[in-house]
Amino acid sequence: MRRRWFGSTGREVPAIGFGTWYLEQAPHEAAIAALRRSLDLGVTHIDTAELYGSGAAEELIGEAIAGRRDSVFLVSKVLPQNASRSGMRLACERSLRRLRTDRLDCYLLHWRGPHPLLETIETFEELHREGKILSWGVSNFDVADLEEAVGLAGEGKIACNQVLYHLLDRSIEHRVLPWCEEHGIAVTGYSPFGHNRFPDPQSPGGRVLAEIARGHGGTPRQVALSFLVRRPSLFTIPKASSLDHAQENAGAGDLLLSVEEVARIDTAFPLGARRRSLPMI
Repeated sequence: MRRRWFGSTGREVPAIGFGTWYLEQAPHEAAIAALRRSLDLGVTHIDTAELYGSGAAEELIGEAIAGRRDSVFLVSKVLPQNASRSGMRLACERSLRRLRTDRLDCYLLHWRGPHPLLETIETFEELHREGKILSWGVSNFDVADLEEAVGLAGEGKIACNQVLYHLLDRSIEHRVLPWCEEHGIAVTGYSPFGHNRFPDPQSPGGRVLAEIARGHGGTPRQVALSFLVRRPSLFTIPKASSLDHAQENAGAGDLLLSVEEVARIDTAFPLGARRRSLPMI
């Protein structure tokens, strides 16, 4: 499993993580088994949010990592409406209780909301000083948002920016990814399979993925994940709700694409024109 430095945290984290959006909709035992199997395979970067299942995803994770907390890089997110000084403290405590832990490795603002960004950042810093969070970051921030946040917090404070990133939407590569790389901010791509938009195997792009996968003894999804973490700043968090999915996602961490294969995928799934606003789902 490829590991790399996670922004300014000073921590090495698996490039392939485990996303938990809608995980609570899977059968309970299957979700727990997938989480635990992923940990066994080195997928120790687990991402969640208070939004997911109104806390149910956090409760699943808390059960799954019991007795193994110290080996996990645990990320959760606060809803923007809760990102005031008092609201975020309460939200963080609720997340910690559901996750059965005393700290988060990284705590993110899920997206911009009604509360002043300075107040949110100051509260992140307070929680960090108290040891309740070990680092903090943002999600769904475009360059203007990032510039404002760094202007308020200073360089080296924001650990990561979590954004939509999959083969059919590479918008972040225009400005967000280069800007984050320039400022030492990790980029975590969510919905790496396009939220039910993974390329059809009979499409031209799907055939390219299949051909490359055969050469590695892997699968098209593993090839896609490997492409999405091809740069040292990139991480991705696919969900797994079964043992087979857990095994497949983890295997992508050892699948290394050649320069030629990266170029083929780049051609099959072109970057496209820059959008006016950052896409998010």
